Amino acid sequence: MNRTKTLARAILATTLCAGLSTSALAAAGDPIKIGLMLPFSGIYAQLGEAGRDGLKLALKEKASELHGSPIEFVELDTEAKPSRAPELASSLLNQHEADFVIGPVHSGVAMGMIKMLRGKDTIMIIPNAGSAAATGPLCSPNIFRTSFSSWQPSYPMGKIALEKGYKKVYAISWNYGMGQESLDAFEESFTAGGGEIVKKVLLPFPSTNFQPNVSDIADQNPDAVFTFFAGGGAIKFVKDFDAMGLRGKIPLMGSGFLTEGTLTAQGDAAEGVMTGLHYAEQLDIPKNHEFREAFNTEYGHYPDIYAVQGYDAGQAITNTVNLLKGDISDKQAVISTMEGLTIDSPRGAFTFSKAHNPIQNIYLREVKDGVNVVQSIAAEALEDPARGCKL
Repeated sequence: MNRTKTLARAILATTLCAGLSTSALAAAGDPIKIGLMLPFSGIYAQLGEAGRDGLKLALKEKASELHGSPIEFVELDTEAKPSRAPELASSLLNQHEADFVIGPVHSGVAMGMIKMLRGKDTIMIIPNAGSAAATGPLCSPNIFRTSFSSWQPSYPMGKIALEKGYKKVYAISWNYGMGQESLDAFEESFTAGGGEIVKKVLLPFPSTNFQPNVSDIADQNPDAVFTFFAGGGAIKFVKDFDAMGLRGKIPLMGSGFLTEGTLTAQGDAAEGVMTGLHYAEQLDIPKNHEFREAFNTEYGHYPDIYAVQGYDAGQAITNTVNLLKGDISDKQAVISTMEGLTIDSPRGAFTFSKAHNPIQNIYLREVKDGVNVVQSIAAEALEDPARGCKL
């Protein structure tokens, strides 16, 4: 980890076994080259490291299913900067001839990667970025996603709000892709069922000057608030909401990243917050228990959702290689095999849609005693509408 940070702008190539392939995709016995484009420095470094660690755990666990093909890693630090994405993706494609490219975390970086990799002889697997375009208008046979679309965690929450009797909701987020798409998804299901968005606020990213808006929420007195914020923004918003005395008076709902990885910093202010997401640490699924203990044994701490998504990207690779008996030289065979996979994920098993996005459960979670406790399945086997995708 430290070595990677030190070489923040450099290429770190780790060859587990010697040898280089000369074909676009490796034949049986050739090294399988996996390029990682993740943030290993900057504000999203922890997310990138978690995804990388999850990926490597899956490849280690299933090494016997690779039919003798060694793995070669090439790790590039995106720094979560969209401007770097085309250059780095081009390097993995043309210089390193990667069989698989895993990344990124940030949706803006994803757009730059897709620009270079779409339709090429390399399989791109997105382990986090939720941009709708990736499996929508910019979908491609060689692009898969093992995480979520921004639509998936938020769409079911509109129906949940209606079931709880909320008729008037105040919606607020940042004015960028994930924020806009999350609010739109909630509004789609909420208004279709008769709900009313009394006010929709999009703040400049990454502003955390929430005080005027929290005061406005108090004045509007809606039935509930729906939001997308993540990281430091999520911590600040939840604490400001509580400090205004709104917790316990106006229900706070959101996409799951509002309380994912933020609960320790949010403290009691997060109690009662309801969110939708495709994972919860407490999921009582045998695969989740097994994965969490294996990750803790390997790395000395328990995994988060980003590690789960990286782990599943690794499973997508190993399962495909195994079914093809180690020969991934036929690009169409790789794509067709991956399309037919069922991934035994810690979140619960999922398959890929025609647009190559996970068809997966979305869980309703509520913060109780500092934990995201699963209340129910908010939407079972939810498939993103993939609007604009021609696959």
